[in-house]
Amino acid sequence: MSVVIVGGGQAGGQAALSLRQNGYEGSITVVGDEPYVPYERPPLSKSFLAGDVTEERMFMRPAAFYADKHITLMQQATVARIDRAGHRVLLSDGASLPYSKLVLATGGRVRKMMCPGADLPGVHYLRNIDDVLGFRDRMTPGLKLVIVGGGYIGLEVAAVAVKRGCKVTVLEMMPLVLNRVVAPEMSHFYTDVHRAAGVDIRTSTAVTAFEGNGKVDRVICGDASYEVDLVIVGIGIVPNVELAAEAGLAVDNGIMVDDCTRTDDPDIFAAGDCTNHPNAIIGERLRLESVPNALAQGKAVALAIMGKPTPVVEVPWFWSDQYDLKLQMTGLSKPGDQIVIRGSMAERKFSACYLRNGVFVACQAVNMAKDFLQSKKLIAEHARPDSAKLADSSIALKDLGAS
Repeated sequence: MSVVIVGGGQAGGQAALSLRQNGYEGSITVVGDEPYVPYERPPLSKSFLAGDVTEERMFMRPAAFYADKHITLMQQATVARIDRAGHRVLLSDGASLPYSKLVLATGGRVRKMMCPGADLPGVHYLRNIDDVLGFRDRMTPGLKLVIVGGGYIGLEVAAVAVKRGCKVTVLEMMPLVLNRVVAPEMSHFYTDVHRAAGVDIRTSTAVTAFEGNGKVDRVICGDASYEVDLVIVGIGIVPNVELAAEAGLAVDNGIMVDDCTRTDDPDIFAAGDCTNHPNAIIGERLRLESVPNALAQGKAVALAIMGKPTPVVEVPWFWSDQYDLKLQMTGLSKPGDQIVIRGSMAERKFSACYLRNGVFVACQAVNMAKDFLQSKKLIAEHARPDSAKLADSSIALKDLGAS
């Protein structure tokens, strides 16, 4: 018996760890394209970028752990093709690996800018350790930094950079930052916080070109331009589904899996950001770019391979750290949801709760850890809290659920 895991991120790393924890005795090989053991990505745009943690602090386990557990890590290696009939993966260097079970934990890659000048030196992306090491030391006082994209990554980078003394401009093509994921009230709050810290946020501003002589010097937005020393682009990721698609597996905004991480090939499983999977609580198929989901699916892969398929049934949750603000989010909101604010935005301690046709569907808690924790139960039980009581932060969320 042999398991090959394609992808050395948190989903792939967790799958390998969970296989051993559940008594799997066959060979395990993790094929990853980075020179590092599996590590946690969230600190990349936060504490690692700030220089507060080392690479080793982000490792899920030290390298010696994998050797001790007889888990083979093939680093800086890529899989070129899956031979389903022959139960082998073919590597880019011409080698091949046989598998009894295959796990696709291929994650995603950064969405690239396609405008003129996008390949100029000085235009950077943030997805892995080497990306951050490529520009972190340049973030010194007075540096003119333009961040393209006002999502979580862009705003987290802005918070770190402005604290380092950089002159930061955020360019967002949508009318609001965090436009796709939060209500306007939350977007306005974060815009105000960043502007108060010295970040220049420009919304409804699309980048049309980058210019420079040998390196990027200007960012062009129609008739406007911005002088820059450094550009960091954060406009989302694209799921890595090509291997699966070329092998004939079902793909639709991710690799299609069931709630136990099984693809339509009984010997191939998938986990993490690359998967499109059903969520029984939300009631629809999702593709989540989420550490908790990657870990949960990594654990589920191991159980399924061990013949104990167990559905992943979890409320999606996420987090973002900016300045002294810890934003913790549960559920998934949509445009048109009713929003109820608990607590005080002025005191930077509040929760935005979302109701859809009266049903509690999401919570975005800023420095309100109890609301974050208690909201999961309300979402899971499809609670219908009274909106007036919901707005009263003296009433615990747990007391507003089903009796």
